Amino acid sequence: MTKYYANIFNNWFIKNGFSDSFSYNISFFFEILLTILLFISISKISKIFFLRIINSFVRKTTFKWDDILMDMKVFDRFGHLIPAFISHLIVPYIFVDFPDFLRILLRFIDAYIIFILMMILISLFNTIEYYLKLSDNLKDKPIDSYFQLLKLISFFLGGILIFSKILDRDPQGILTAIGALTAVLLLVFKDTILGFVASIQLSANDMIRVGDWVSMHKYGADGEVIKITLNTVKVQNWDKTISTIPTYSFVSDSFKNWRGMTEAGGRRIKRSILISVNSISFCDKDLLDKLIKIELLDRYFSKKISDLSLKYSKNYTLEEYIKNLKLTNIGLFRIYAKEFIDNNNFIHQNLTKMIIQKEGGKYGIPIEVYCFSKSTEWSQYEKLQAEIFDHLYAISSLFNLEIYQDISGKDVLNVNH
Repeated sequence: MTKYYANIFNNWFIKNGFSDSFSYNISFFFEILLTILLFISISKISKIFFLRIINSFVRKTTFKWDDILMDMKVFDRFGHLIPAFISHLIVPYIFVDFPDFLRILLRFIDAYIIFILMMILISLFNTIEYYLKLSDNLKDKPIDSYFQLLKLISFFLGGILIFSKILDRDPQGILTAIGALTAVLLLVFKDTILGFVASIQLSANDMIRVGDWVSMHKYGADGEVIKITLNTVKVQNWDKTISTIPTYSFVSDSFKNWRGMTEAGGRRIKRSILISVNSISFCDKDLLDKLIKIELLDRYFSKKISDLSLKYSKNYTLEEYIKNLKLTNIGLFRIYAKEFIDNNNFIHQNLTKMIIQKEGGKYGIPIEVYCFSKSTEWSQYEKLQAEIFDHLYAISSLFNLEIYQDISGKDVLNVNH
């Protein structure tokens, strides 16, 4: 049909005195214009009817995967294949008088078909990736890395096929030419190769997952992993900033993963109180009479007397027990602190609990509290830690202990007065 109208135009221009070359060019332009209009019309019609049928089918099914295919525009891209195939069949009849142009046009149509097939494949990868992320067992795995590699390979191979069609060359020849540039390609794709190797190591050794709390001070990162890709790991810091770290850095550099803390169900508290050396002394009767009234120490004294009585088959009184032992205020303070964390419902009782007296120095004697909170949630952890040390700081004066504090300007003024 197109050829028929082209001949009419050609004959009309010749009859009206135009040259054969001008009539030839006008006919060629007319055929190109009609081909473009035909392609657009077929594309619109095929997409409308094709997508309408597919949409109707998808709505009737109870499967979830076909809805995901629709959302990822897989069927939309299939709709582009119909006009491409029809054009491949029609253009040889339209441009029969233009064989050189026909060969070039068919190459580009073939390249376009390859491009559409490549985009369909990418959409299928996106669909599978999204579907796998819906699984609870896989949502914390670095799935993005593997699918990014598949997409990269697809683009690479698709690009070679497209160029081989357009240039009318054997794909193997193009691959051979690329092989000669292996060193350059390794340099260009160095980060991608390292990232792929690193993502496999991270996954195989379960070193990092999406949702883990990681600390990597080299990159200023301290927060939750929100995405693991082929080249980068995104960490949302606690101040809501985003740190983007090369994936390979999690293999080559040191970092801290706090997942073990979450899995153990407790977060460590490790902090010291500095006791002034000058305030340490043996307990006199007045101090002991005051400390015995503290419930936690009363239980401690009662238990010790009971154990001592059983050991020596003698009924010890509290006065006899205290008289035979030289008790220090800092020692009883350590015992009180241990009883305090032992009886705290927010402390994890199945994990290590210690009150440690560390080596003294110029800042006094450190009494370290070492235990684990039941809650790993940040705000609850900080609240519990503050409550423990608020209490210990406040009650230290009952033991006649002084908390070490460096001299300030106010202290100097008080001494002068």
